[in-house]
Amino acid sequence: MRNLLVANRGEIARRVFRSCRDAGIGTVAVFSDADAGAPHAAEADVAVRLPGSAPGETYLRGELIVKAAADAGADAVHPGYGFLSENAAFAQSVVDAGLTWVGPPPEAIATMGSKVESKRLMAEAGVPVLAELDPAGVTEAELPLLVKASAGGGGRGMRVVRELGELAEAIEGARAEAGSAFGDPTVFCERYLETGRHIEVQVLADRHGTVWAVGERECSIQRRHQKVVEEAPSPFVDTAMRAELFEAARKATQAIDYVGAGTVEFLAGPDGRFYFLEMNTRLQVEHPVTENVTGLDLVAWQLSIAEGAKLPPEPPAAQGHAIEVRLYAETVTIQDGVADWQPQSGTLHTFEVPGVDREFTPGAGLRLDSGVESGSVVGVHYDPMLAKVIAWAPTRDEAARRLASALAGAKIHGVVTNRDLLVNVLRHEAFLAGETDTAFFDRHGLATLAEPLATVDAERLSVLAAALADAAGNRAGARTLGRLPSGWRNVRSAGQRKEFSRGDTKYEVVYALTRDGLRAEGYDGVELVSADPGRVVLDVSGVRRAFTVARHGSESFVESALGPVTFGVAPRFADPAAALAAGSLVAPMPGTVVRLAVAAGDVVAAGDPLLWLEAMKMEHRIAAPADGVVTELPVEVGLQVEVGTILAVVGDAVLGESA
Repeated sequence: MRNLLVANRGEIARRVFRSCRDAGIGTVAVFSDADAGAPHAAEADVAVRLPGSAPGETYLRGELIVKAAADAGADAVHPGYGFLSENAAFAQSVVDAGLTWVGPPPEAIATMGSKVESKRLMAEAGVPVLAELDPAGVTEAELPLLVKASAGGGGRGMRVVRELGELAEAIEGARAEAGSAFGDPTVFCERYLETGRHIEVQVLADRHGTVWAVGERECSIQRRHQKVVEEAPSPFVDTAMRAELFEAARKATQAIDYVGAGTVEFLAGPDGRFYFLEMNTRLQVEHPVTENVTGLDLVAWQLSIAEGAKLPPEPPAAQGHAIEVRLYAETVTIQDGVADWQPQSGTLHTFEVPGVDREFTPGAGLRLDSGVESGSVVGVHYDPMLAKVIAWAPTRDEAARRLASALAGAKIHGVVTNRDLLVNVLRHEAFLAGETDTAFFDRHGLATLAEPLATVDAERLSVLAAALADAAGNRAGARTLGRLPSGWRNVRSAGQRKEFSRGDTKYEVVYALTRDGLRAEGYDGVELVSADPGRVVLDVSGVRRAFTVARHGSESFVESALGPVTFGVAPRFADPAAALAAGSLVAPMPGTVVRLAVAAGDVVAAGDPLLWLEAMKMEHRIAAPADGVVTELPVEVGLQVEVGTILAVVGDAVLGESA
């Protein structure tokens, strides 16, 4: 192959481009209107526009992808992951166009594309499976169970059901989400293992009959059935279990005459028995951890196998330990014990992870695979993952420590992320002990795990640094007497006041810069060493601490060894138009209204669903905050809303009264 088109975007497109450059293969990108300024579009040798922004208009249009390859002179197509990567019809259209398909045969994709059919086939091949359950005949004894989309992956179209009364709604929701994400609303049910381990085996197969089971990964720490932390090897798998997993993975691969890179996924119970979940007929998001422990470039092998190369008889042995985390632009809120993960959008002003190896190598100590960089805009049309950060070290504890330190020290300005959650997980004693089953978040509490890295005392010092940096910035920009301290008076008067917020917490910093130094209310023992717009150094009872400060619009971002903190900067004059009517429910994220559960005038109880928003292909339930009556419902199905848009207003009412 001479020129390869990547039928994808973001991080995975950039990842494939790296291996193509190493192999001397030209690169072609495709980009939607929303991605016109994205890094992946700029990095390719040639880029082709796909008009529109939504996935259905762009990256899911197979005919446009094939035409783009022809227009750009590409002779090969790599699908990446997601979008059309497991679409057998698209793979066939690439082959029919005379292009090299860097992936498995279309027949293998079709066979494994249906989770219902693939489980039947695996059972015939001698691979252990969980039995499918008929929703009409499910009994209490079979609970909990999992409603799962037959097509696709990524946690979409999945619901856990613990009470029979929840089954009908779970099936309806799963079907709607699966239909939106994959174009196929088919779902099925199976037994749900509350404390299972999600173990998967990376396979490589050539056209000459050689099948590698490269190594296993554990991906048990998940949110909404989507992986958050992945590692290789699994701390749960011993030598005997590994041999059984590898044998089952090879059987699955051989049963469908598979070629290329793929992943066979299993769910293991506490007793070590495991069951086939699905086979992903593509490269996995978490493939870097396997690369880091084996030294393999899996994308390079995909390219070579597509050209007819033969694998050596045995894969290389794994060395050391690698851990990957997925950094998302999202927040998590807990209501009535239920977690709601809300994707975020906006401009990523600064994105820097310290200590990342500059050159990409599979065995790098600290690796960053990212689809964004400083200045990127995180939109509403695609998955909210910003990057994957991967650490390798000789031991698991060292890898966890290295990764946690890098994340804690990263500068991420502009969008809220799950960074604090990731660091807390990596430092948690249960994680370090290898106790990482799928119930990890439930067992240890998301509210605790998502707590800010900076303590309350650290926040107080950070907000003082933000106030002093802000003052230094004002003086640096002053047209007259800029060298005098902010608020300087020959005769001491009232202190300077600056207001900040962090969540629901309000901070008022009152300080004065005098001949005797800093005087700040409530900060006994704190002395100012230096203050510049981007850096403040404080002496706290003899301990010198440095804070870096960046101001972007109405937010101040402060980093120090105490942890990163973001503050809202209060305007000098409040805007009266910003006030909302009591009982207003506003959109927590940009999205599209996909379902309504109520109408204006309906009486609702606290927690009742009012409507559902779809954002980045996930549905988010908007519930009544209290008992009342829906006095306003100014939205309809199909309406696209921005953050802060009023979705509904719930007024006071007595339950039982008609509207």
